[in-house]
Amino acid sequence: MSESTLPPELKRIYVAGHRGMVGGAVCRRLEREDVQVVTASRNDLDLTDAAAVEDFFSRQSIDAVVFAAAKVGGIVANNTYPVEFLSDNVLMATHSIKAAYHSKVKRFLFLGSTCIYPRDCPQPIVEDSLLTGPLEPTNEAYALAKIAGLKLCQYYRRQYGVMFHSAMPTNLYGPGDNYHPEHSHVLPALIRRFHEAKLDGTETVTIWGTGSPRREFLYVDDLADALVHLLGVNDPPDWVNVGTGVDQTILDLAKLVAETVGFEGKIETDLSRPDGTPVKCTNVDRLQASGWRHRVDLAEGLRRTYEAFLAEQSAGQLRAV
Repeated sequence: MSESTLPPELKRIYVAGHRGMVGGAVCRRLEREDVQVVTASRNDLDLTDAAAVEDFFSRQSIDAVVFAAAKVGGIVANNTYPVEFLSDNVLMATHSIKAAYHSKVKRFLFLGSTCIYPRDCPQPIVEDSLLTGPLEPTNEAYALAKIAGLKLCQYYRRQYGVMFHSAMPTNLYGPGDNYHPEHSHVLPALIRRFHEAKLDGTETVTIWGTGSPRREFLYVDDLADALVHLLGVNDPPDWVNVGTGVDQTILDLAKLVAETVGFEGKIETDLSRPDGTPVKCTNVDRLQASGWRHRVDLAEGLRRTYEAFLAEQSAGQLRAV
């Protein structure tokens, strides 16, 4: 991991969404820094409530924000609840960015997703591909909300001179992921499916779609380290991709998950299920030029993630929402 040190003026850092996979990883990473971490649960702070957000920021004397709060889900969830995925995420972002500005927060780092880029943009995806073509329909609502947050940070920086900027992570995985059988992302869904098949003695596991789409995956603790690094960059880009620059097919991913879990049966494909975007891999030249690159490869990350899955399940703490 990077040994970057945060600027001395960033003493109180608010991690929005600290109970999620990303927010939890950021909190773990910040334990290595000389800072106070500020958090608030959903019961204590509704980020869709403008007055509550303004009051929270006015009372907390926050120096920096890592905004990892979001309503997230896989293809099914995005297709089923587009109203919530657009409106909730837009409200959370706009209220928090505005309140941070009013409270004179020194640094605001907004987290988006590489789904903000056009479905069919050239690969690997460069940051300048934003808004050059239509989005992937299956997660358009979420992508539009993240574009709005990214652009609002850019405009606050341009209009008011504040250091508000954004990071666009590729597909993430790791401890604290969501393992809901229908609403989770592809990698945790595969871990759970292969694990349960192994326990049940099932001979075949079926994966969605053709298995041919290519995806890139980043271990969540690598992301957290990249975010701390970006908080220390003097003049960061308005938005920057965070990933590995390496991709593989979903079928190859499934085979690697099966091997990690210990499933020895057959893998089949379900052509009635959607594939989503055919290829999605990021160009990470801009981030690497700033002095950061990932450390955890997919095989090692899967091993750590499966160990965390077993521990979370054993402790009754497995997320499946």
